[in-house]
Amino acid sequence: MDKYCVYILTNRNKSVLYTGITNDLSRRLIEHIECIKNNKKTFAAKYKCKHLVYYEEYDWVQEAISREKEIKGWVRAKKVKLIKTTNPNFEFLEDGFINI
Repeated sequence: MDKYCVYILTNRNKSVLYTGITNDLSRRLIEHIECIKNNKKTFAAKYKCKHLVYYEEYDWVQEAISREKEIKGWVRAKKVKLIKTTNPNFEFLEDGFINI
């Protein structure tokens, strides 16, 4: 059974937050990095959001989509508070998923 992840990325300076959804977090992180390298015109690439700071797993895609929409509607301060519930030091977590 697939797992679906809602995730939050940031840039090196932690000044931008990007929220997304995927069924393969490792693959999706690599795609974000490739988009940056290839100067794609996506939000995450434009702001160089490639550092994972938060994720949640769901069994049902509908739940993940609903949660992604909920988080995207929040102000930055609420997103930061959510991130700090599991990542209090706002560390980059992508090394646990991919080799950069």
